[in-house]
This record gives sequence, structure tokens and C-alpha cells, in this order.
Amino acid sequence: MITKRILIIDDEADIQAVAQLGLELEAGWQVFTAASGLDGIDQAKRHRPDAILLDIMMPNMDGLTTLKQLKATPQVCDIPVIFLTAKSQAADRRQFYAAGVVGVISKPFDPITLASQIAGFLAWN
Repeated sequence: MITKRILIIDDEADIQAVAQLGLELEAGWQVFTAASGLDGIDQAKRHRPDAILLDIMMPNMDGLTTLKQLKATPQVCDIPVIFLTAKSQAADRRQFYAAGVVGVISKPFDPITLASQIAGFLAWN
């Protein structure tokens, strides 16, 4: 079985650590992390992950801006993006899906079920 590769872009180190640990232990996936939108775009180009978990509220470049730049970058525009956010009102979610995300996972999330939530959004069995 081929190991899935996930990129987590979040400015909070504790969120990165908890998500990474959950994905590695529960699913055996390879996880890369980035602390900013710009670093995340560079990491996406370098590692070509199977999916990206992207925080919305980050300094300098927020998640929506990062998503737009990912979608405008030919070598990574096809990588599915799932928002990881505390903003989960219906209006926010409509805006996120309209921007091109394949899913939205609310913070706080359960690290034990995070991999299955991602797999569900991406139809990975």
C-alpha cells in the first residue's frame, strides 16, 4: 500500500504537532508541516502531497489567500485542500467551498478521527 502524504499549513505549532501525531499514528501517513502560507506553497511544490490541511486564520497570508495561490500554481493546483478552522458558520463554509476546498474540519478536532475525516472527504478507502 502506498503511504499518503499530507501537508499541514498552520501557524500554531501545537496544532501542527497534534494533527501530525494523529495522522502518523492512526493512519501511518507521512506528514509535512509549514507555519505560514508562503512556506506552505513552497512545501507543496517540494513534496507534492496527496492532500493539504490548511488553517484559515494565519498572519501575513490567510488560508483563503494561500488557497488562491495554490490554485494558481500549475504544479500544485490539483492537490485537494481541506480547511482546518475555528470558523465554521454556514456562511463561512459556503465561501470556503466556493473557493475550491474539498472539505472543512472544525477546530478543535479529534486527532484520533482526523485521518478518517480526511479520507472521507477524499474518498480514500
